[in-house]
Amino acid sequence: MTETSAPRPVQRPRALGEVKGWFPSLDQVLFDRFLSRQERLGEHGDLLEMGVYMGKSAIFTGSYLRPGERFTVCDLFDAEDAPDAGNAAEARKSYAALTRAAFEQNYLAFHDRLPEVVQGPTSLVPGVVEADTCRFVHVDASHLYEHVAMDIGTARRVLLPNGVVVLDDFRSEHTPGVAAATWEAVFDRGLRPICLTTQKFYGTWGEPEPFLEELLGDTEWRAGISMSRQQIAGRHVLRFSGRPPNPAAPESRYGHERRDTEAGAARSAGLATPPVAGSSTHPAAAPRRPSAARRIAVDILPPIVTRTIRRRRRRS
Repeated sequence: MTETSAPRPVQRPRALGEVKGWFPSLDQVLFDRFLSRQERLGEHGDLLEMGVYMGKSAIFTGSYLRPGERFTVCDLFDAEDAPDAGNAAEARKSYAALTRAAFEQNYLAFHDRLPEVVQGPTSLVPGVVEADTCRFVHVDASHLYEHVAMDIGTARRVLLPNGVVVLDDFRSEHTPGVAAATWEAVFDRGLRPICLTTQKFYGTWGEPEPFLEELLGDTEWRAGISMSRQQIAGRHVLRFSGRPPNPAAPESRYGHERRDTEAGAARSAGLATPPVAGSSTHPAAAPRRPSAARRIAVDILPPIVTRTIRRRRRRS
């Protein structure tokens, strides 16, 4: 009689790079620019992602959710839920390994709570997300023209006047349907481009000029990024390329597991524990001339911890 071995436990990701998916560092930097800008300007609203795969971009986006806001994600998770044969074939070919359990496990490795999960076609989203409620929408679901055009229409309906929409795979060789729906929205449906990357289109149905001015005015964030200025139908558009370092989100953006990991790393280096979001305890002022031990710690600790140290130095 042959013994069967017990199934191996699934490894929970410890860093965003361990989550399967397509979310280049360049787009992480731009997501951070747009979402941080909204936070800085006090612009409130919900977040929406249509198409999540294993959760890589959703994990990142969810870290910018603020109290009183709602984050909704939608995905088939199963080809059987596809609305038509073409969508089902696409799901079986490209996303056979995707399950809702895998997404939820990945997301909970970084956050305390799941977003609101809609399992099924993106045509369900208008019945769940109210009009004029979202400040940021990421469209990364089907690559078929009819579905992408519908998702863009949904994004327009749910976005606030100055909200941002991001369209994935708008120029990939294997996704001509996304390109067709994207540029149709620009020329016929009022969508105004802000910037482009190799993989994603960033736009708004509001005024793009304030976004463009800020992207052009601050040069520090563009380290490792190449930029060119384009004109499309008389409008200025920025094109970015390159592979900048992944942005390290502030420690307070992630849930208890991430905070515990960082606090342990900081304690082992003899540093003050990073503050938890909403805490009334302020970090002790760092000396202006850090010790050799602290300088070494900055070199070897993860970026998310070293960024905390550098912020404290600037405040002192």
